[in-house]
Amino acid sequence: MRMTLRIALILLAVSVTTASGAMNSEKDSSRKVFFDARTRQTHYAGPGRQNLPPANVKEVLIGYFGPDKSSGPEGDDMYHAACLAIEQANKAGGYNGLPFRLVAGWSGNRWQSGAAEVVRMAYAHKVWAIIGGIDGPSTHVAEQVVAKARLTLLSPGSTDRTVNLVNVPWMFSCLPGDHLQAPVLAREIESHVGEKPFLLVSSVDHDSHLFITELKKSLVQRQLAPCCHFEFKPGQKDYGELVQKIVQMKAHALVVIAPPQESAQLISVVRKKDFKGSIFAGPCAGSRRFLEEAGRAAEGVVFPLLYRPDKRSRDFEEEFTERLGRCPDYLAAHTYDAVNLLVAAIRKARLNRPRICDAVRELSPWQGITGRIRWDSLGSNSRPVGLGTVRAGRVICVSMPHAPVDAKPRSSRR
Repeated sequence: MRMTLRIALILLAVSVTTASGAMNSEKDSSRKVFFDARTRQTHYAGPGRQNLPPANVKEVLIGYFGPDKSSGPEGDDMYHAACLAIEQANKAGGYNGLPFRLVAGWSGNRWQSGAAEVVRMAYAHKVWAIIGGIDGPSTHVAEQVVAKARLTLLSPGSTDRTVNLVNVPWMFSCLPGDHLQAPVLAREIESHVGEKPFLLVSSVDHDSHLFITELKKSLVQRQLAPCCHFEFKPGQKDYGELVQKIVQMKAHALVVIAPPQESAQLISVVRKKDFKGSIFAGPCAGSRRFLEEAGRAAEGVVFPLLYRPDKRSRDFEEEFTERLGRCPDYLAAHTYDAVNLLVAAIRKARLNRPRICDAVRELSPWQGITGRIRWDSLGSNSRPVGLGTVRAGRVICVSMPHAPVDAKPRSSRR
């Protein structure tokens, strides 16, 4: 009997100690993150770096995941910019006398046949690296393939921070992410509206949703909130009812976050309804597609400026304009930079996939026509962002690039 009681007391003490330890462990884990992947640079530690370049190579293949000139107008400026960079690289001697060649692949059905195109590049053509995609969703598609194929991916068109948060060491984003753009735009909204009401209008597509999430976070830090937030579906054609609500609100400013075509259409209709307030938009307002669709309605729209031509970009601007009869936008310019950076990495690393990835990372900070490309710990370009607007149909700078800073709380706000 005594023995049974003693055993029961021992078991009770052990269970209390275990429970207490679990509670303390749970309490401690809530206070401190065990591993924060956002601050750790993941390197590929597997085999392959010891492999010698193949001897029977006649041309150096680089994949391009995006629409080409036969795929339609979406993103075709980016393809032409990539081709221009390849041509110039070959005129400069290529890779030890071997020519570079783009292997393009694209599909409107990105998650199925689109992914198959990236697989074809990686395993059938055996490209040495891939440029792509043209936005957040297409970059996510390509990223899933290169993570398995152990192949470098440089995206010239994605601002989606979650692409890099996956922590795939093969993934690099040439555009500054939403997390760098949104605080700059929020600060401008604050300086303009003060205590006056403003409206948010956004599409529910992938990239717009992620940008609006970052923007709301920045607005909250500044103790700002829109008087109303309207959402609409991608591809919407009739904005009559939505515009009526916008005009009736009599807001001091309007913030539109949507793809280029939808942003242009909505802003055009709002202007026609004699909306007098200021208009802010996402980075797509600097794209050729937005400027062409919006026309005169684009005048005065303020947005994050991702490309500002200067003397470094003069030759590219002239050659691109001479060929296509139009000026390149920020997407074309970043595609040109992505290809040139990749060419430099291949020349440095030779034909070895892991070493090419190492070289892309080691070349940072790299000076391109869009500015410096400096990778953060996750392979995202950490370059500061400024603001731009449209004057007489041309994009101009209204605020020089600066790193986002935390907002100071205002005691006057409730």
